[in-house]
Amino acid sequence: MFFWQTWKALKAKGVMGINRRNADYVLKYNQRHLYPVVDDKILTKERAIAAGIHVPELYGIIETEKDIDRFDAIVANHQDFVIKPAQGAGGDGIIVIADRFEGMFKTVSGKIISRDEIGHHISSILSGLYSLGGHRDRVIIEYRVKPDPIFKSISYEGVPDIRIIILMGYPVMAMVRLPTRQSGGKANLHQGAIGVGVDLATGLTLKGTWLNKKISKHPDTTNPVDGVQMPDWNGFMNLAASCYELSGLGYVGVDLVLDQELGPLILELNARPGLNIQIANDAGLTTRLHAVERHLAALKKTGREAETPEQRVVWTQKHFGQQPTLLNAEEAEAQAKQPDGSTDAAADGAGD
Repeated sequence: MFFWQTWKALKAKGVMGINRRNADYVLKYNQRHLYPVVDDKILTKERAIAAGIHVPELYGIIETEKDIDRFDAIVANHQDFVIKPAQGAGGDGIIVIADRFEGMFKTVSGKIISRDEIGHHISSILSGLYSLGGHRDRVIIEYRVKPDPIFKSISYEGVPDIRIIILMGYPVMAMVRLPTRQSGGKANLHQGAIGVGVDLATGLTLKGTWLNKKISKHPDTTNPVDGVQMPDWNGFMNLAASCYELSGLGYVGVDLVLDQELGPLILELNARPGLNIQIANDAGLTTRLHAVERHLAALKKTGREAETPEQRVVWTQKHFGQQPTLLNAEEAEAQAKQPDGSTDAAADGAGD
C-alpha cells in the first residue's frame, strides 16, 4: 500500500520514471540513426562548429595507436588541455591537465603523471575501455575550460556544468552540476557531484540534491548553493534551444559550461538524459513536457510556423519559471492564433 501511495503521489506531481522517459520521449522523439551525432563528441563538435555554435577548441584527434606519436606535437603549444574519449559517458576516461612540471604533466588535482602514463591512457581509450558498448574509440584533445569565478564559492576543483533538457527545441528544466571532493572534481552526480536546480526564467539557482538527498549548502565550501545568479542565462538558454536544429533529436540533454573568457560553451549532448534533475528542481518533468506537446499541437492546429530558438526560450521562460502562467487547451489554441508570435500553450496540473 505504501509503494502504491508513493507512486500515486509522484505521478500527481508529474515526476517521470525511466520507463516513461524511454517509451514516451526517447523512442518517440529521437530517431535511432541520429544517435551517433550525440554519442560521438567529435561529430557533435563538428556540427556545432559548422553551425557557428561555440564549443571548446579542438586541438587534435588521435584515431590509431600509431597516432599516439603525434601527441607531443598536438599539445606542444598548450600548457593545459583535456584528453577525453570521443564516445565516453559519465566523465570516465577524462584527464584534465592543468600545467607542466619537469617534463611531466600536472592534473587539476595536483597529481603528476608521465608521458608514458599519458600514452598508456590514450591507448586504453582507443581500445574502447571507456566507450559506449566497449567499441574502439577515438581520442579528443581539446581546450581546458576555465570556470567562471562565480562558481568558486560553490564548487570544488573541476569545472561545473549546466544541464538543460529540451523537447523539440523547448528548454523544460535545468540544473547546474557542482563538483565535490567526493566526485573527484567531476561534475557527475553518480560520482558524488551536486545537482542544483535553476529557475529557467531568471537563471537563479534553487536548492540542491547530493547523493539523492536535498541540501542547501556545498559540503566542501559550506556556502549556500541557492540564490546564485548564472551569468548570461539567456545565452545558455538560446544555445540549448538551438541544439534541436543542430542534432535533429527531439528529446535531448544539453551540457554547457561557462568559461571565464569565452562565455557559454556547449560541451556535449545526451540522447538519454538522466532524471535526477527533477529532484534538483523539486518538480516533475511530465507536467512540463505535456505543456510543450500541447503547445506544439496548438501551433499545428492553427497553422502557425515553427518557432525560432529565441521564441521558444521566451515561451519556456513564461511558463516554466518559478511563477509560470498556465493555460488550458482552449486558451492555448487562442493564443497560438495571435499574429505577433507570442504563442502560448497549456499544461495539465499546476505550475512549478
